[in-house]
Amino acid sequence: MELGLVYAALGAALASILPGIGSAIAVSWAGQAGAGYLTEEDNFGNILVLQALPATQGIYGLLIAFVLASKVGIIGGGHVMVTAEQGLQLLLGALPLAVVGLVSALFQGKASVASIHLIAKRGEKFGNALILPSMVETFAILALLVSFLMISGINVG
Repeated sequence: MELGLVYAALGAALASILPGIGSAIAVSWAGQAGAGYLTEEDNFGNILVLQALPATQGIYGLLIAFVLASKVGIIGGGHVMVTAEQGLQLLLGALPLAVVGLVSALFQGKASVASIHLIAKRGEKFGNALILPSMVETFAILALLVSFLMISGINVG
């Protein structure tokens, strides 16, 4: 197997695995906080929204993994020759989302838990509670954009 393809596959794997781990942990934290709140109040819709927010990083990671894997023909056929240098470039292009996706998911999960506690005490503050973890999302979106642009700008084949 050519080394460039291995590097590209590693980039795709990291882009999906690391944000996926962060999202899974963060969604679990928010789910635990939400379950505690739901024993007192029936406000499932709002809790579900706050719990789902940290899942987006995992989705972004999957998107970058698909873009990268498609570019080199790992999925979708049409295998492309990838030099070691190009493979490293693709791996490095995946890293912004891989790292920021992991970290931002964890911190967004903490913000979601705090927001669940907020609406447990002040149910009318859902709008405010939604904005707080959404601010963390900004950094995941920026990392998604950086990774997408970097990967798209690398010519292979």
